[in-house]
Amino acid sequence: MKEKLVVLGAGESGVGAALLGKKKGFDVFLSDANEIPVSLQNLLNEKGIVWESGQHSLASMEGASLAVKSPGIPGNIPLLEQLKAKGTRIISEIEFAAQSTSATLIGITGTNGKTTTTMMTYEILKNAGLNVGLAGNIGSSFAKQVAEETFEFYVLEISSFQLDDIDQFAPHIALITNITPDHLDRYHYSFESYIQAKLKITENQTSKNFFLFNTDDEVLVDALKKQKTNAQKISFGSTPSEATASYLENNQLIIKNQKQTTMIPSVEFPFSGRHNLLNALAAATVGNLLSINKESIRESLTHFKGAPHRMENVLTIQRVQYVNDSKATNINATYFALESIQTPLIWIVGGVDKGNDYMTLLPLVRKKAKAIICLGVDNSKLRDAFEGISDVFMETESMTEAVKIAHKLAEPKDTVLLSPACASFDLFKNYEDRGDQFKAAVRNL
Repeated sequence: MKEKLVVLGAGESGVGAALLGKKKGFDVFLSDANEIPVSLQNLLNEKGIVWESGQHSLASMEGASLAVKSPGIPGNIPLLEQLKAKGTRIISEIEFAAQSTSATLIGITGTNGKTTTTMMTYEILKNAGLNVGLAGNIGSSFAKQVAEETFEFYVLEISSFQLDDIDQFAPHIALITNITPDHLDRYHYSFESYIQAKLKITENQTSKNFFLFNTDDEVLVDALKKQKTNAQKISFGSTPSEATASYLENNQLIIKNQKQTTMIPSVEFPFSGRHNLLNALAAATVGNLLSINKESIRESLTHFKGAPHRMENVLTIQRVQYVNDSKATNINATYFALESIQTPLIWIVGGVDKGNDYMTLLPLVRKKAKAIICLGVDNSKLRDAFEGISDVFMETESMTEAVKIAHKLAEPKDTVLLSPACASFDLFKNYEDRGDQFKAAVRNL
């Protein structure tokens, strides 16, 4: 009799897990509490995968030895407790896929910069001729790629939600860009719980593996004093700290290993800001660990295009620059965005608050923002923090209106910046939808 696999959630990761489960010979049952689109229903039927839509029925999951849970489903819902009570092991799609491949895994997490660092790392490996896949929180599902491709390396962007349900997952190279408060609503408003979720990326590593971490991040450095890792630790940051360290010096990336020091000039890189140089440094250090030569690394970083919805220049209209930073869904990401803008600023902010403390943004907002436009259903916390700080403070629930207001207020050499510091789900499907609507509204000007 076949072993039974339950997949909870029919998103990108869930469908990928179902396809991989089918390939591995499981009896697969996929369940989604929401309606499954017809196109996906057809795919599941074609592959012989049994599914249900609009509910989770425990009776249909009877006898399952394994459940793969979508990262969007909180870990404390009654269904999961009931499955555990029946002896079902619950894991993430990342865990399920990792157990099904012998490829070398590079796992990248962090509150901010993980998408950019993942994309930079992938470009470095791909341009060096390695047979590499891009997956996790980016690109197509890791499990689907393991089912359908034969990559020898994977670069994985991994969220804390994906790490919550790992078991034996141990990337050959693990990397944490930074840790700042985010998603605290999912972690009982405990920053410590969120830190521990991020650190799970290294908990199963061995002495044959590598763990890269950012020494500029005091929270991360402090957490690592208490957290044991068996991996070989390699630091990166703005200044040198130890023998096996990467750091920035006079517009150069300095990468040290046991044998040599590699220097890569950054003056030709098409991105700015110290945070982006740290992302490049982290990615270059991964390349160095995999013996990719410095010319190849430099070439990849020099031609790097950047992540969509992250400090994305949209258009310049009447000498006003419009910048889409919709991916900035937390305070720290918006801090980097505000820090990098050197012109008078019209700031579009707001959405679903995730337990944010806006006080860290106050000095930058006071210095740079001539107008603040709140785009959200509930702007009360933003009002309390920023009303009266800039010359203009306005509220709206329409992206089109927000952009029109910004256009009227802007003068030549100003920047209009969408950097919300909040989740998008009050008015938009996701941060991509929010960014796309911003870009469309700007183009309609």
